[in-house]
Amino acid sequence: EVQLQASGGGWVQAGGSLRLSCAASGFIFDDYSIAWYRQAPGKEREGILCISSREGITYYSDSVKGRFAISSDSSKNTVYLQMNSLTAEDTAVYYCGAEHYYCSGYPGYWGHGTLVTVSS
Repeated sequence: EVQLQASGGGWVQAGGSLRLSCAASGFIFDDYSIAWYRQAPGKEREGILCISSREGITYYSDSVKGRFAISSDSSKNTVYLQMNSLTAEDTAVYYCGAEHYYCSGYPGYWGHGTLVTVSS
């Protein structure tokens, strides 16, 4: 059974940092891409960053360039989202999603979200 477990959300002041984790199980980790998405209150879900062993890193959102970074640890089957210089506009529920091989932006598997609240 494919499972994605997102964690690491919380409350942070503007300008601060958080690191989210997405622990994956139930599939061959290196055969899948894993991406981070977020959904702010009243807005549609948007893609942020994706990582795959075949393509490397793909940005879905220009608004996070220079502030957010994605990385993976295949020994732990975990993908991380390092978020720096957070602003109130980054407040959202953050989700990780997985799809086979490539970052197309249409994951077949989703984890439960983790809430990030940035206070200004």
